[in-house]
Amino acid sequence: MPIKAASAKHARQSVKRTIVNRAVKTELREAIKKARKLIAAKKLDEAKVAVSVAVKLLDKAARKRTMPKNTTSRKKSRLMQALAKA
Repeated sequence: MPIKAASAKHARQSVKRTIVNRAVKTELREAIKKARKLIAAKKLDEAKVAVSVAVKLLDKAARKRTMPKNTTSRKKSRLMQALAKA
């Protein structure tokens, strides 16, 4: 257990942030998987919508610093490339 009040507060904040970040990352992974699955199935109209949703979530994660900017850029780029190839 933390001894100082500030340490206890930091521990509480850490728990809350972990829960939020985990939820954001889970939603993001599901969106990316859905987009990739639609691209693989050649359902391009639905894939475009799914990719745009995934890109929006990636941008949001980068803005909230849940994920590093370069990681989100790389993932967005690869999604866009896969969509363009299909």
